[in-house]
Amino acid sequence: MPRRTVTMLASTLILIALLCAGVFIKVPYSEMSPGPTFDTLGEAKGEPVLQISGRKTYPTSGHLNMTTVRVTGADYRMNLVEAVYGWLAHDSVVVPHDTLYPDGKTEEQSTQENAEEFSQSQESAKTAALRELGIPVKTRVVVSTVLKNSPAEGRLHAGDVIKAVDGTPVKDPKDVARLVTRHKPTEKAVFTIIPAQDAAAAEKAGKEPVGSKDVVVTTKKADDDDRAVVGIQAGPDHTFPFSVDIKLVDVGGPSAGLMFSLGIVDKLTPGSLTGGKFVAGTGTIDDAGKVGPIGGIEMKTVGARQAGAQYFLTPEDNCAAAAADIPDGLTLVKVEAIDDARKSLEKIRGGDTAGLPRCTTG
Repeated sequence: MPRRTVTMLASTLILIALLCAGVFIKVPYSEMSPGPTFDTLGEAKGEPVLQISGRKTYPTSGHLNMTTVRVTGADYRMNLVEAVYGWLAHDSVVVPHDTLYPDGKTEEQSTQENAEEFSQSQESAKTAALRELGIPVKTRVVVSTVLKNSPAEGRLHAGDVIKAVDGTPVKDPKDVARLVTRHKPTEKAVFTIIPAQDAAAAEKAGKEPVGSKDVVVTTKKADDDDRAVVGIQAGPDHTFPFSVDIKLVDVGGPSAGLMFSLGIVDKLTPGSLTGGKFVAGTGTIDDAGKVGPIGGIEMKTVGARQAGAQYFLTPEDNCAAAAADIPDGLTLVKVEAIDDARKSLEKIRGGDTAGLPRCTTG
């Protein structure tokens, strides 16, 4: 057999062996890729994403799409070939597995956490939108979660309204932790609460909850330092003057907050925020309307452009990363709060795109 033929055969066999090895070699990486987008002004699975009752709404046009990212599951282990392909592909990102699932977090735990963040983002989106329009929203501090086997278990319950700690009125969830940590571990903290069932009954009747009571909880030392804790997480609970429901399933995380809030504003105000343009975007939002950064920005811009978006509302802190590789035909618009997002949409609507605050790599 000629030497050249032998060399080519040997090279082919070696290549096949390497490919086979690559298929079986598992690597500690996961993959992110563009997920579907959803128009907050439109429908998902046959029903409106935003459903408002008890308040006049107005026709809308164009798109205000929220964006998503697909990720490989916690239990899935990429092989070497998949990882190399992902590194070379333009429309996916390969990241260390622990980036998506830190501390050995399971897929079930990650899904639950994402669902909780998604629910909270909806509440903040509603609050930010209504406050942007000058519509009053009542807010109170409640027990969000009670940790198992903690001092508070059986004494405080999710949904309890926290009026005061040790007689000091509570106005913000952060006040609860601040007041509890004034204690030393094993000291007693006095919570003045309205039980969850009483608060829920009053809200259903359209009344202010009354009938507070004191609950004494003995503090303990935190697991990671010397702080005194009782094992609860406090959070805000909002009462809206009319019904705003967000109907979207199989989506998690907090990154749709900005687009939900803009969709609500659009439906509650005459005219169209977009002027019929296709706008997509991302970003967390807090009750005051401040926009925060998110993960997977490069995948979200790709997904938005694939869906047909012309403009992409980008959190300021994500601008540099997004601007490093902008999909052709997509304009990245920098936003810091719901107010300047509305101002940018006004420019888009009026065709004044030269005046838009754009993302740059600098």
